Amino acid sequence: MQHDGTHSILGIFRIIGPDEEPDCGTVKQVTEEEALRVLGTRKLTRGHVARFEEFDHWRWYGRCAVLHDDEGEPQEIYFRGFFGD
Repeated sequence: MQHDGTHSILGIFRIIGPDEEPDCGTVKQVTEEEALRVLGTRKLTRGHVARFEEFDHWRWYGRCAVLHDDEGEPQEIYFRGFFGD
């Protein structure tokens, strides 16, 4: 599927570290430093999802972020990416 894509989360085969370069089928977590720089907060919430495209992205590569509730507690992981043509 690497060349055709699944157009879904099934196209992800590896989560990469913060210092690694993205590659086909990988996902990189948004760091607290990136969140602060791009969206002005270290703890992202569902309210930030609408602006998630402001993080770098391109085809065959995704981003993920831990989303927090109003008290700042982690609640879910959000994935965004383009895994297909």
